[in-house]
Amino acid sequence: MTDAQETAADSSLRTTGGAPPDDVESAPIPLLEPRDGIPPVIADDASLAEVIAAFAAGSGPVAVDAERASGYRYGQRAYLVQLRREGAGTALIDPVACPDLSGLGEAISGVEWVLHAATQDLPCLREIGMVPTRLFDTELAGRLAGFPRVGLGAMVESVLGFVLEKGHSAVDWSTRPLPEPWLRYAALDVELLVDLRDALEKELDRQGKLEWARQEFDAIAQAEPAPPRKDPWRRTSGMHKVRRRRQMAVVRELWETRDRVAQRRDISPGKVLGDAAIVEAALSLPANVHALAALNGFGHRMGRRQLEQWQAAVDRAKALPEAELPQPGQPVTGPPPPRAWADKDPAAAARLSAARAAVSVLAEQLNMPQENLITPDTVRRVCWEPPQQVDADSVGAALVGYGARPWQVEQVTPVLVAALSVKAAKS
Repeated sequence: MTDAQETAADSSLRTTGGAPPDDVESAPIPLLEPRDGIPPVIADDASLAEVIAAFAAGSGPVAVDAERASGYRYGQRAYLVQLRREGAGTALIDPVACPDLSGLGEAISGVEWVLHAATQDLPCLREIGMVPTRLFDTELAGRLAGFPRVGLGAMVESVLGFVLEKGHSAVDWSTRPLPEPWLRYAALDVELLVDLRDALEKELDRQGKLEWARQEFDAIAQAEPAPPRKDPWRRTSGMHKVRRRRQMAVVRELWETRDRVAQRRDISPGKVLGDAAIVEAALSLPANVHALAALNGFGHRMGRRQLEQWQAAVDRAKALPEAELPQPGQPVTGPPPPRAWADKDPAAAARLSAARAAVSVLAEQLNMPQENLITPDTVRRVCWEPPQQVDADSVGAALVGYGARPWQVEQVTPVLVAALSVKAAKS
């Protein structure tokens, strides 16, 4: 960081959960160039070995970011990895040319990684061999500290006083070669990440929340990879319009056909066939290719072979025996939807109403979003099936069983004990 940048960062540090102090009137400074210039993209083993050695010898935390090509390519793989560490500078790595970054991951495995919205990048980093043992999530830190806007650009501006240009966030990062403006943007994303981490650590400590944040970061680092989603076709946008099982079978066949085509062509499924077209075909149950082509999403610039492919999927679904049709809805593993509680269990509905109100008040007092204080699903589960004996020990144990961290148990248990004692109003 230049002297001017350091002065601006020191003078514009916010310590009030995102609101600037009254005596700070200077305008944010546009951050236009990385302090060391745009580094070359690492795309061969020899250059990667040099980066690994440099980052292993560096000091302090490592800023880490990854760029994906969501909306353009199939899956969520990384197409660029950015890192920065004191003593090593900034590195931009092409994970297509260097698909195994486990050596780099091992070289910095014991170091704290600084990421923004870590849960978004960790799956694609894990695919290329990069798994942190310690991390600091600047987005989550901002939530816990009460910042109203927690995007990276907003955080850098409100905390450090710099403006990041965010115009390239949704570009096709699978493009090769990557244009220089995109590389500049990528390098700037990690330019101030450690500075932001340091400022947020001070702010969390000032608010008495630093240990809470550390527990949250540890939980992210230790979490197992999410299992594959069951029946992902059920998440098709507009699925709520599909009522009959035969129609659901059409959605399933079209979704699975689209997924195979997208994977084979390495293209985003939405670019192969839109969700709206899938739902329209399911509702219409077209009898032939001609009828299918008349539906929105199918006729425009779609060749005969493609139309036949989609009609074949529709026909497969129409030919399924009744026993093989999908069931209307997924098996419920938790409480029913809260809107049904008043009829099914008025006492549980009263408990949930009291618990939600109490958690809302507590979250406001602690200046953080309710979902970061305790997940809504945890509150629903405890209220639907409360412990037989409602006291601090049993409620705390229930929260732990649902994955709550120690700080959450300490904060939330007293208000839930009170809420779980609420009786349903007599009609």
